[in-house]
Amino acid sequence: MDKLWNKIDNYIEDSLVKPDDVFRTVLKNSHNAGLPEINISPAQGKMLYIILKAISAKNVLEIGTLGGYSSIWMAKALPGNGELISLEIDPFHAEVASKNIKLANLSEIIKIRTGDAISGLKKLGEEKHKPFDLIFIDADKQNNAIYFNMAMKLSHTGTVIVIDNVVMGNSILDSSDSLGIRKLFNAIANTDTVESTAIQTVGIKGHDGFAIIIVK
Repeated sequence: MDKLWNKIDNYIEDSLVKPDDVFRTVLKNSHNAGLPEINISPAQGKMLYIILKAISAKNVLEIGTLGGYSSIWMAKALPGNGELISLEIDPFHAEVASKNIKLANLSEIIKIRTGDAISGLKKLGEEKHKPFDLIFIDADKQNNAIYFNMAMKLSHTGTVIVIDNVVMGNSILDSSDSLGIRKLFNAIANTDTVESTAIQTVGIKGHDGFAIIIVK
């Protein structure tokens, strides 16, 4: 089944996504640097791009930069005066991402802040940063409920919050909730000021899913 998923994902990529050589080079650079190969897929990157275009986003917050692959997909959807702030705990990952972002000519739009995400989110609140139009959460999974609650404080009516890796095979059904997936779902479900859903995905990233939330 996995081979079939991969073939279909490759067909979607070749037919509809058509990432340019910059994206391929970014993935190659990240691989050569030894970064974990846990980037979103090209089709998922294009999905984020389309969501940003659909809501005419100008300000984006990303939690978890890795090699900058998702950052670049999202930044390409922003206007010239747009801004994407990405929080990354690992200085080496941030260094690789900065080089990839420079390669994509997006250094003026994407700003990486290095340090743990909770501290980074607190600092944005202390700075009274203007609310973000879209927040993409793709960092350590155990803290996703915390990231979601903190992201709500940096949102406005209409902000879209997308959270990756909310299924992870059968992990969502694990009553011990070792990855904190159910804790995240409970946090979302108990927030009255949002509308939400989650979608299972299959493909080159295996069996997983996204939560998609809009602030009322």
